[in-house]
Amino acid sequence: MLEEAGEVLENMLKASCLPLGFIVFLPAVLLLVAPPLPAADAAHEFTVYRMQQYDLQGQPYGTRNAVLNTEARTIDADVLSRRCVLMRLLDFSYERYQRALRQSAGAVVIILPRAMAAVPQDVIRQFMEIEPEMLAMETIVPVYFAVEDDALLSIYEQTQAASTSQGSASAAEVAEFSGCDRLAHRAENFDSSSLQRRFAKPPSGLKSGQWPSPLWQHKRFIRSCGHTPVPERHPPSSPSDDTSHGHHDCVLLHTATANGFQMVTSGVQSKAVSDWLITSVEGRLTGLGGEDLPTIVIVAHYDAFGVAPWLSHGADSNGSGISVLLELTRLFSRLYTYKRTHAAYNLLFFASGGGKFNYQGTKRWLEDNLDHTDSSLLQDNVAFVLCLDTLGRGDSLHLHVSKPPREGTLQHSFLRELETVAAHQFPEVRFSMVHKKINLAEDILAWEHERFAIRRLPAFTLSHLESHRDGQRSSIMDVRSRVDSKTLTRNTRLIAEALTRVIYNLTEKGTPPDMPVFTEQMQIQREQLDSVMDWLTAQPRAAQLVGKDGTFLSTLQHHLGHYLKEVRPHHVKADKRDPEFVFYDQLKQVMNAYRVKPAIFDLLLAVCIGAYLGMAYTAVQHFDLLYKTVQRLLKAKTQ
Repeated sequence: MLEEAGEVLENMLKASCLPLGFIVFLPAVLLLVAPPLPAADAAHEFTVYRMQQYDLQGQPYGTRNAVLNTEARTIDADVLSRRCVLMRLLDFSYERYQRALRQSAGAVVIILPRAMAAVPQDVIRQFMEIEPEMLAMETIVPVYFAVEDDALLSIYEQTQAASTSQGSASAAEVAEFSGCDRLAHRAENFDSSSLQRRFAKPPSGLKSGQWPSPLWQHKRFIRSCGHTPVPERHPPSSPSDDTSHGHHDCVLLHTATANGFQMVTSGVQSKAVSDWLITSVEGRLTGLGGEDLPTIVIVAHYDAFGVAPWLSHGADSNGSGISVLLELTRLFSRLYTYKRTHAAYNLLFFASGGGKFNYQGTKRWLEDNLDHTDSSLLQDNVAFVLCLDTLGRGDSLHLHVSKPPREGTLQHSFLRELETVAAHQFPEVRFSMVHKKINLAEDILAWEHERFAIRRLPAFTLSHLESHRDGQRSSIMDVRSRVDSKTLTRNTRLIAEALTRVIYNLTEKGTPPDMPVFTEQMQIQREQLDSVMDWLTAQPRAAQLVGKDGTFLSTLQHHLGHYLKEVRPHHVKADKRDPEFVFYDQLKQVMNAYRVKPAIFDLLLAVCIGAYLGMAYTAVQHFDLLYKTVQRLLKAKTQ
């Protein structure tokens, strides 16, 4: 038998019998020639940043889950249940995000571009509007953000191709004749029984075989309701679509052999962070004169906020406010150094923490200074409180007040000085006062000055934004490139000029309104503002990430201590029994994407192996018949 098999094999090679030789040698050739898959292609590791998770006033916000182990799909796939949905920022929309949540997706990963400054402005504005809506509700679906790289983009493109092919294989006809998403959603919930009754009988003049199925009529009905005209095509069951079977076979083959990815996070389930401290820093310049001097308080919160804490750099909100505050400390410390320019006003500077969480740092600071101590500048003669917020863009400045200042008060004088300086020295600036009463029914205050107004301290907020609901105040898109250095320098100078004219009463002394105070050695240092902005935006400043012993607070305290006196931190800890705020961990994780094949690939591979083994078994069992057949073929070829 072996001699006969060797003779047959020798004859096969001599006669170049390709079909049989191909079948016999294919597995060995594949095993020997196919290179092993590189480790970099088999798995990819990248950093993901989880959406916000916190409790404020007992109300939960953000995502409640932090564990992921599921297969990846793009939003184009038909089935998203228990899948990790990948979306690029350029393709992201709130409707698609809601669709993933409605279908109980296993997770959502939003891929951000590497260069955020290159993103079109309309995309940035759209995402800024979506961010508050994403955080307004609680979701159990873990939501992550990742910065794109070449490997991650390759994963996305392969997943998109697999998702598209699987959608075509499962519903090729429906995809071809579908209408708009809204009508498609209606179709999913359509009562098919009424449709069967309506189209059960064909119209007169048509035979049963010529009348399309009720389901096909339903698809045509959905399509005709859209704005796009319905093309004249045959139903999928029509004989004219015989050529489509080959296309469907190709789609099924592509579906079986397409690459998939299993997305797995390395972290554990998130848990509440106990005993987290929100730290604020205060410092002062004491006025020259008696003990009962009026005090001007200048406040800006340093923390940033966005849909993902680790991506919240807060350039305009509120890095610009802190930059202006630090520059004002430098200017007035020089003025207060000399007796001739030492004013009769106490200046109290406060860099508050927790500003994005209902101004928790300011609230506790006021309670400690007004309720739990006998000696405080806030208990004496507070002239007004100036809060600085979002000052790095635009040609507008708005003074937000809860109660319009009365004429004859110092806050009214400051308002008039702002108007005068803007009109005579910066005519391009559109200045206005915005009056908004405090709405105590809302869980979150609109502006920081409302914390002071509740305690009956005259206060206002200066910002280039007209509304507190503007998405620019809480967005991960608020990066360094969104702050214009020239605008920030101009606004700093405008505020410094107005404050100086109030403190030194320059208008009453006859100083012309178009005469600047800060010139030559006392001018605003644009380079200083730029360096402070670069430092602030080089690190995420979400309240959950700024620890009391971190480098950020130590650097801030050192900077204030260089110009101010009695600089000290002020810590806030949530109450254990009824916490006003609760933060959670696992905000930054490592995600692994493992290359896998779909389940149908295992089935296809099993069928191929079974067919090969069956052919080999048949050849061995009927070798005599195979031998005679090959001999006849060889003799016929020789003749």
